[in-house]
Amino acid sequence: MSNSVRPGGTPRRTASSTARHPPDAAGQGPAVSPTRFTGFPPEALGFLRAVAFYQDRAWFAANRALYESALRAPFVALVTDLAAELARRGLPLTGDPAKALFRLHRDVRFSKDKSPFKTATGCLLTRDGTKASPGLLYVHLDPAGCFLAAGFWKPAPPQLEAMRRHALAAPRAWVAMRERLAEAGLALDPSHAMKRLPRGFEDAAGSPAAEALRYRNLILRRPLAETDMASPELVARAADFAAEAMPLLDWGWTALAKASKGR
Repeated sequence: MSNSVRPGGTPRRTASSTARHPPDAAGQGPAVSPTRFTGFPPEALGFLRAVAFYQDRAWFAANRALYESALRAPFVALVTDLAAELARRGLPLTGDPAKALFRLHRDVRFSKDKSPFKTATGCLLTRDGTKASPGLLYVHLDPAGCFLAAGFWKPAPPQLEAMRRHALAAPRAWVAMRERLAEAGLALDPSHAMKRLPRGFEDAAGSPAAEALRYRNLILRRPLAETDMASPELVARAADFAAEAMPLLDWGWTALAKASKGR
């Protein structure tokens, strides 16, 4: 006997096969052929709730088919359709389903928390489609709250330094970028800002760009309802958000390009 999931997310016990599938490159199961994105089914969030409840590898193996149909297949379709829509709009972000999806399996080797699975997941699109590329569009699926995000997450120290130097060198560009975001109803997430200016930038306290120097991550977020995640309109909604976030992405890419040229 193994534990399964009702569509509403309530765990139950049913008979289920425990056969294991060979993992793919991401360790999450066999390849899924892309189809048109029609929205995440109710079972998607229910599966994540059950993962949080059980945190058991045998349970996951027994219910892998539900993971494939309710989570992985819709994410593959979402990345495929969203990349096509971004290209159609001329927005410089793309994604490959083989690289854009995040694992549910946690790396617990150096963690005190030995829970084997994450309880939320998402997908990432960047300029070259890899997770290492700076500047991103992210779609987050989570029973605790779904959202879209865009910007620069955990930039490497030289990248963060480059963006801070760019803000100081061209404060008007920083202010103009913030104003364009505000027109779209967007603002940088203040939870990623330090209370004080970083070391080496104390003399910039009076600069119009002083605010920029305190950010460790430059991230925009827009919350999504469960009904948004269940709709095929999520593709257009995410592409709209990417277009509105483009002032931040363009600003950051410009900063990194100038730093790479030594300017």
